[in-house]
Amino acid sequence: MGQLMVDLIITLDGCASGEGWPGWWGLEGPEYLAWLEQEAGRERTYLMGANTYRLMSGMSADAAGAGGEYSDNESASLTGLAAVPKMVFSSSLAEPLQWPNSSLVAGDAVQAVGRLKQQHPGLLSTLGSLSLCRSLVAAGLVDRFRLVVFPLITGRTGSERIFEGYPDVALDMVDSRTFDGRLQLLEYVPRVIDGPPRGGAE
Repeated sequence: MGQLMVDLIITLDGCASGEGWPGWWGLEGPEYLAWLEQEAGRERTYLMGANTYRLMSGMSADAAGAGGEYSDNESASLTGLAAVPKMVFSSSLAEPLQWPNSSLVAGDAVQAVGRLKQQHPGLLSTLGSLSLCRSLVAAGLVDRFRLVVFPLITGRTGSERIFEGYPDVALDMVDSRTFDGRLQLLEYVPRVIDGPPRGGAE
């Protein structure tokens, strides 16, 4: 049976992006970049929705071209995604998908991922796609919930507030690490709960 990981980078106040901020909020360091390179070599299949597909496939194509808006590290990460298997859950896209190694899955994403976990023996990992992540967590399909927390509060410029619309979720920590003395990796096993415990810890 496959393992499903929701994999997100966030600010301390839970934002996935912010107006005017560069990639990785400009805070990537050598330890974090080395870890990203190591993770890129780990076999996995990425799961994403249509909006993330459109955004990331365009960025990957731009990075592979002559555009100079990306740093060398960003370009390497973006172009490397072309070689990785990707499954796109969408009712609005049509085959064939132009981004290499991308497969289109129509219909209910939660049901499809449930079947995929039964059939796929390897690692499944989300890429962006906040609403897809939220649905998969709520359905109890997520085996690992991994965050890299960047030391910023983007109260004025932050967007894509990750946890809005989530159910209550208990998190059992299984790993943690600090990169470059400032970025915090936190990995949990998530467990959807009904709400606050009655008369004791959940």
